[in-house]
Amino acid sequence: MCGIFGIYSFSDKDVARKIYYGLYALQHRGQEGAGIVVSNGHELYSNKGLGLVPEVFNNENIQLLKGHIGIGHVRYSTTGSSVIENCQPFIVNSSLGNLAIAHNGDIVNSHILKEELEKQGHIFTSSTDSEVVAHLLVKELLKTEDIIQSIINVSKELIGAYSLIILYNNTLIAVRDPNGFKPLCIGKDENNFYISSESCGLDVVDAELIRDVNPGEIVVISDKGIENYYVSDDISSKKASTCMFEYVYFARPDSVIDGISVYNVRRNIGKILAKEEPCDADIISPVPDSGITSAIGYSEELDIPYYEGLIKNRYVGRTFILPTQEERNLAVRLKLNPVKSILKDKRVVLIDDSIVRGTTSRRIVDMVRKAGAKEVHLRVGSPKIISPCFYGIDMPTKEELIASSKSVDEIRDYIHADSLGYLSIKGLIKAIGRKNLCLACVSGNYPTDISLKFKE
Repeated sequence: MCGIFGIYSFSDKDVARKIYYGLYALQHRGQEGAGIVVSNGHELYSNKGLGLVPEVFNNENIQLLKGHIGIGHVRYSTTGSSVIENCQPFIVNSSLGNLAIAHNGDIVNSHILKEELEKQGHIFTSSTDSEVVAHLLVKELLKTEDIIQSIINVSKELIGAYSLIILYNNTLIAVRDPNGFKPLCIGKDENNFYISSESCGLDVVDAELIRDVNPGEIVVISDKGIENYYVSDDISSKKASTCMFEYVYFARPDSVIDGISVYNVRRNIGKILAKEEPCDADIISPVPDSGITSAIGYSEELDIPYYEGLIKNRYVGRTFILPTQEERNLAVRLKLNPVKSILKDKRVVLIDDSIVRGTTSRRIVDMVRKAGAKEVHLRVGSPKIISPCFYGIDMPTKEELIASSKSVDEIRDYIHADSLGYLSIKGLIKAIGRKNLCLACVSGNYPTDISLKFKE
C-alpha cells in the first residue's frame, strides 16, 4: 500500500525530522523500505534504505537532510521486488530543475508505458511503476515547461491507483487519481503545510487536518500558499471508488479518511456482522490488531463478553504484507499467542478483518482449539475476497484467494472452524457509510479497464 508524507515549511526550518515522525506514524502502510528527500529550494538531499523507518534513519543522517520542503515514503511492494533501487522517493534530474516523487498505488498499464519510454532512450534504475510516473512527468515537463500541465497530461496516460507527492524546485504538489483509490489528506500548523496518506500522520506532528485531497485534484503548495487544480474538467465525486480495504484493514483505526472515522466504520462492521451472522458463544475474541474494533462492536451487539484470547507480539509486523508464504507462516507463530486460561472450555467467536489465502486463519483456529477452546467460530468483517487487486494490494492471482474457488462451507472445513460467517457487501457499504467505493476484490467489478495489465 505504501505511505507518503510531505511538508512545506514557511519558516525555512529543516523538515526532515518531522517527516521521519510522520513516516513512523505511517509505518503500518509499508515495512520494506523508507526514504526522505528534502529541498532547500536549490538542491535536493536524499536518504533511503531497506527496513523500518528507525532502521533506515538516525540522528546523523537526518541532520544531513537540510531543507524546508520535503517528502517521505514507506514502501510495501506490489510492483518491483524488495531491493534498495526500488525504495522511494525517486529523483529525476532535468534541465528545468530536479523532481522527486513519492507514490502510493499501482499503475495497471505501467509495463506498457515503461517499454515506450525505454524505446525513447529513458534509462530506469528500478523495476517499479513509480519511476515510470517520474520519467513521464519529466518528459512532459520538457515539452510544456509547466509542472501543472505536465501532471494533467501524464494523468491521461495512467490507468490505476496513484496518490502522489511531488517535490519540484520550490514547490510541493499532491495529486490523487480521479478514482481516489488511495487516501491523501492536507494538514497545517502555524508554520507548515502537510500532506499525508492518513490523518494519523498529521496527529503525530500535532498538525490540524484541513481536508482530504479530492479525487482528481492537484494541490500545489508554494510561497504563494495553497492553489488547487483538477486533472480533468470531468471529475465527479460520484465516480470516486476509494479502496474499501482501507477502512476494513489497512488504515490505522485512529485515522479519518474522506471525512469518515475508520474506528467508527470497524465498530459498525462488528455490529452489522453480529446481526447478519450471529453466534451463540461464551466469549468474543479479536484477531489482533485489525479485528479488535470490529470485535468490540460484535460483542456490544450480542451482549457476549469481549476478551483478548490472543495476545500479539507488538514487535512483529503485519503478516499479510510479508512477501512470501513461508515468511507469513513463521510470522503467525511469532505474532500471536493464545491465553489458555481465557479460552479453555469456552465457545469462542474469533473476529478477523478478512480471509485472503486462508492459511493464516487455519493456523489461528488450530491454535485456539489447541489452547482448550470447546468450539471455535470465525466471523469475518469483510465479504469473501474473490478477485485480485490491481490497485496496490498484494494479492495478484485469483488462485491464491481461497474464496475464489471454495464455498463458505468448504472454507470453514479448510480452516477447521465450527462455523464461518462473512459480512455481506450490502452490510460493508452500510458500515462505511458511503457508496463510492472500490469493491473489486469482493465483487469482481473493476472501476477501471484492467485488460492492459495482461497485455504484452
